[in-house]
Amino acid sequence: MEKSLLKNIENALEEIRPFLKNDGGDISLVSIEKDIVKVKFEGACSTCTVNQMTLKSGVEMIIKKHVPKIQQVVSVEEI
Repeated sequence: MEKSLLKNIENALEEIRPFLKNDGGDISLVSIEKDIVKVKFEGACSTCTVNQMTLKSGVEMIIKKHVPKIQQVVSVEEI
């Protein structure tokens, strides 16, 4: 995996992390497979009923802004 790709995705997650922590949650990078990023919601975010909306309209949008080649961001329950 390219170092710059990982760094850019981590930077994107850092951009959204304060909003998630504000609500008692967090997010972590699980893996990058081709052009799909897998993340895991943690804390309050893992049980939040709107986490899929947050994933698509928040996390995915920000990651794509930082790394345009990413096609999709998905959340996984367990690592």
